[in-house]
Amino acid sequence: MANVTVIGAQWGDEGKGKIVDWLASRADAVVRFQGGHNAGHTLVVGDKTYKLSLLPSGIVTGTLSIVGNGVVLDPWHLKAEVEKLEGQGVTITPDNFAIADTCALILPIHRDLDALRETAAGKGKIGTTGRGIGPAYEDKVGRRAIRVCDLAHLDDLDAQLDRLCAHHDALRAGFDQPPVNRRALLDELREIAPFVLQFAQPVWKRLHQVRKDGAKILFEGAQGVLLDIDHGTYPFVTSSNTVSGTAAVGSGLGPGATGYVLGIVKAYTTRVGSGPFPTELEDEIGQRLGERGHEFGTVTGRKRRVGWFDAVLVRQTCAVSGVTGIALTKIDVLDGLEEVRICTGYRLRGRDLDYLPAHSADQQAVEPVYETLEGWSGSTAGARSFADLPANAVKYIQRVQELIETPVALVSTSPEREDTILMRDPFMD
Repeated sequence: MANVTVIGAQWGDEGKGKIVDWLASRADAVVRFQGGHNAGHTLVVGDKTYKLSLLPSGIVTGTLSIVGNGVVLDPWHLKAEVEKLEGQGVTITPDNFAIADTCALILPIHRDLDALRETAAGKGKIGTTGRGIGPAYEDKVGRRAIRVCDLAHLDDLDAQLDRLCAHHDALRAGFDQPPVNRRALLDELREIAPFVLQFAQPVWKRLHQVRKDGAKILFEGAQGVLLDIDHGTYPFVTSSNTVSGTAAVGSGLGPGATGYVLGIVKAYTTRVGSGPFPTELEDEIGQRLGERGHEFGTVTGRKRRVGWFDAVLVRQTCAVSGVTGIALTKIDVLDGLEEVRICTGYRLRGRDLDYLPAHSADQQAVEPVYETLEGWSGSTAGARSFADLPANAVKYIQRVQELIETPVALVSTSPEREDTILMRDPFMD
């Protein structure tokens, strides 16, 4: 049995929640390995809808769920999300939930700095969620972060607070803000510490035992490859590496543990926030796709930008993230269109390109080259086999996998867990 790593192969919001939930029901452990509570997964299980932004999706079904060391953790959000899920009948205990004791914490000063920067940036806004994820990662790399393990040693934190406050006080002064209130910060940390520490442990050790026991591990990525700090549309990216290789670093397991890499891909393209978007549609078709696909962010509620499927981008993300196969979601949103289009290349100032250039100005300037296919009048919603799909929908799926040079492992035809067409079982690879 293989382990499986799930990543978004576009700009996030590809429908990972449903796929991860479907896979989590067959896994023995689910691991979040990067990002923070800026991720958003919506799970529909029976007549209940769960909205997660930090907890791994396996927690809903009682599967061992682990927040790995690559995640930055907002302890107050963690408590609120746990309490919300418990209110929906989900059981969360140290038996089925664990947090890496080396996770860096997101503090109120990180949220403050995030908001101050975005406000001051004007037209240069990156479009962050304002939740402090970027500043928390900056402090982690700057070696001044407060980590989960520090919550058990708050009386010995003076040296670390000196480093942290020296940095933030200088930044805050530039925004005409008062220095960090160290006493208030420590009081808040003392209040939340017992809640977090009950789940804290060296999760690398627990995961090594899980793996030694022959269990199946599902690594759950957040955001998408095009938001990767190295491989995405920089600077309009997130603050962590979102590619599949991060699963090894962000969990404490070696690179051989990541197993089958499943890239989640919408049958069209969406993006939240600022940045380049070559196939963006700002017409009636774009509006129709957005409305039919309910394209609003799980975390922020922001309206997503919508465009045609971009095979150039997905081919690139599959390559840099080592994708074994893709899960194609939301094919039903294309139902009823007379024709559908796929971007097969770009033109940039008279040159033909088969990749997205690195510079932001070039990314903004590329013009998509489209291939047009016939649409379909029948419905794909709820289909559970290829025989249930209209012929032109099948042709569309086949053309997608040809262009991205990666096979389609499964097709999701609704938010319901069982409305899935399986061509290849990731756990059996």
